[in-house]
Amino acid sequence: MAETSDRFITPHQGPVVAFKIYQDGLVKADMEKLTFYAVSAPEKLDRIGSYLAERLSRDVVRHRSGYVLIAMEALDQLLMACHSQSIKPFVESFLHMVAKLLESGEPKLQVLGTNSFVKFANIEEDTPSYHRRYDFFVSRFSAMCHSCHSDPEIRTEIRIAGIRGIQGVVRKTVNDELRATIWEPQHMDKIVPSLLFNMQKIEEVDSRIGPPSSPSATDKEENPAVLAENCFRELLGRATFGNMNNAVRPVFAHLDHHKLWDPNEFAVHCFKIIMYSIQAQYSHHVIQEILGHLDARKKDAPRVRAGIIQVLLEAVAIAAKGSIGPTVLEVFNTLLKHLRLSVEFEADDLQGGFVGSANLNTSFKDNDEKIVQNAIIQTIGFFGSNLPDYQRSEIMMFIMGKVPVFGTSTHTLDISQLGDLGTRRIQIMLLRSLLMVTSGYKAKTIVTALPGSFLDPLLSPSLMEDYELRQLVLEVMHNLMDRHDNRAKLRGIRIIPDVADLKIKREKICRQDTSFMKKNGQQLYRHIYLGCKEEDNVQKNYELLYTSLALITIELANEEVVIDLIRLAIALQDSAIINEDNLPMFHRCGIMALVAAYLNFVSQMIAVPAFCQHVSKVIEIRTMEAPYFLPEHIFRDKCMLPKSLEKHEKDLYFLTNKIAESLGGSGYSVERLSVPYVPQVTDEDRLSRRKSIVDTVSIQVDILSNNVPSDDVVSNTEEITFEALKKAIDTSGMEEQEKEKRRLVIEKFQKAPFEEIAAQCESKANLLHDRLAQILELTIRPPPSPSGTLTITSGHAQYQSVPVYEMKFPDLCVY
Repeated sequence: MAETSDRFITPHQGPVVAFKIYQDGLVKADMEKLTFYAVSAPEKLDRIGSYLAERLSRDVVRHRSGYVLIAMEALDQLLMACHSQSIKPFVESFLHMVAKLLESGEPKLQVLGTNSFVKFANIEEDTPSYHRRYDFFVSRFSAMCHSCHSDPEIRTEIRIAGIRGIQGVVRKTVNDELRATIWEPQHMDKIVPSLLFNMQKIEEVDSRIGPPSSPSATDKEENPAVLAENCFRELLGRATFGNMNNAVRPVFAHLDHHKLWDPNEFAVHCFKIIMYSIQAQYSHHVIQEILGHLDARKKDAPRVRAGIIQVLLEAVAIAAKGSIGPTVLEVFNTLLKHLRLSVEFEADDLQGGFVGSANLNTSFKDNDEKIVQNAIIQTIGFFGSNLPDYQRSEIMMFIMGKVPVFGTSTHTLDISQLGDLGTRRIQIMLLRSLLMVTSGYKAKTIVTALPGSFLDPLLSPSLMEDYELRQLVLEVMHNLMDRHDNRAKLRGIRIIPDVADLKIKREKICRQDTSFMKKNGQQLYRHIYLGCKEEDNVQKNYELLYTSLALITIELANEEVVIDLIRLAIALQDSAIINEDNLPMFHRCGIMALVAAYLNFVSQMIAVPAFCQHVSKVIEIRTMEAPYFLPEHIFRDKCMLPKSLEKHEKDLYFLTNKIAESLGGSGYSVERLSVPYVPQVTDEDRLSRRKSIVDTVSIQVDILSNNVPSDDVVSNTEEITFEALKKAIDTSGMEEQEKEKRRLVIEKFQKAPFEEIAAQCESKANLLHDRLAQILELTIRPPPSPSGTLTITSGHAQYQSVPVYEMKFPDLCVY
């Protein structure tokens, strides 16, 4: 009975036992009695807690650390043993004591209070607390995370305690039904920077000593950076749709305040943690926040903007694997806007540069802007390459709509402040972006990859007087055409001894691809033809043009297309020989080398022995007598060039009649080979600031009257009135009719079969010839001396004038 009386105490003895424990130190037997009493009479917990809190507050002020330790240990045991609803009043006393410890200036007491709070945070309460707030603990633990104690060990200990305290607050409030309070901006603005501060300090140390190794279990408890990162991940993992932004925005403020965008290793590290910690469906929220911050810092230094864009790249790389959300066009639109701003800043710096040291600063800033532009292009390309095909097609159209073309206003990008140099720069940047987006794009049919709404604006820059723009257009075309990854095998223009060794992959041409070539083939041929004759071409241009011909042959060529490509090659050879455009000798030889390389390739692809034999023979003779007609020699440094091409023998050229004879024997329809290829005449030359191969095709009939009386001249003149002048000035209606007529003719030549066009032209020519012969036979009356001359002009060449006698042309119209 005595043992029982010692074990169990009456309710009124609880505070006495507590006092005894407090005075004599924590005795196990007495602590068990107090615990049993508290469990048996939970309504007395409030009095016990109040008493211990009063004594602890007094001892903290008097610096009696021993009694403080005893009281907190007793409180911890009582807290862990009692889980009833009556624990709520006791918790208030407990938190009051923890706050007293955290307010003290002694590190040991601060750590002690933190440990007690962490134990409390791990207790799951039965009912929520509607009145309890943790504002003080958030502030105090955040302050401990920034401890600047002189002793490094104590400083680390306090920071670890602060991080653990924040982790306890997060766990306690998130599990509580009133967890929304912790996500308020005033709390997040303290919690997040405190965690980043500790992560940043150790990140700096790791960057000096090399790549960090994976931390052990002991390191996780002793390393503030590891503990802060774990707490940061846990915080983000608990974020929901409504409070995600409140957790992310303090990260931007911290990076801005500490200037961590340049260099941006820590910023990238932080956002990788964010993207991997949050729920996948919320990834687009983070991307929107990064884009918004980029807009807010658009006038900052180039390296700062580049750092933000690189962070966006890393975020996009992670988000692209999951849910991107509705931000696809927003990402591209924002990036293209900043690309234009960067080019505009670069153009302003080039125009406003000074002499001396200022020029040096301008060059540095110019290089920094290029860093920004490259970062934007890389981000656009990576984002675009991870999109599904249907979205990538939309992005391709979106970017292409931004590319400015001289003479048109169809683009949606504001270039009014850029000037010609800035416009060229933005054209190159946008085409590079498009090149990145189209990389790896595989469409089942070429119509899907190159619809008319995309092909027409894409080919417009291919006629501009800028070799770099033309290169980018061709590379984009290759990305879309090469559906079997053959381009790497065709790299470099050369004479391939055996094409079979390349192991070219190809499939049978489908009906959609055949239809595409019937509709757009002439347009592709025209751009290749004119692209070969540009005066600023370099070796890479010829290599890309050769690859274009080869890819068309592999991916899109049936027998009809093969004949058209051979006609195109022969026309290029003839243009290099005749040289109507006055090209330098290097470019003429380059065209000859391009033709040789392609005919060698296509002859082996279609495997017609006689055709292969003719091509091989010409190449062999060129190797001996004219090596500058072959790509292996002309594109070599210090290649000897001929003075002219007119004196060369026919054996050095590919002859149409022999090609037709060889192909005709294998069943090819070679009638069209006898018709020289002539590119279509369109309005693209005007839009691209270049001259067409055919500027004008006109027949001018000038009747130079020598003996006509002046009275007759006056009688033939029209009376000049106001109405006549008005009709002469108002020609808009006529221009519209002419434009529509020209469009119909061009459309007919693009879409109608070749045989139909040839037959129609031949019938019109025969009719015109017969009618002209009939009229000349009936009406010509030769006088003693000619009364005029007939001058025929075609292109830039004016043919010899011939006498024209007095003639009557009642029904003849010459166009």
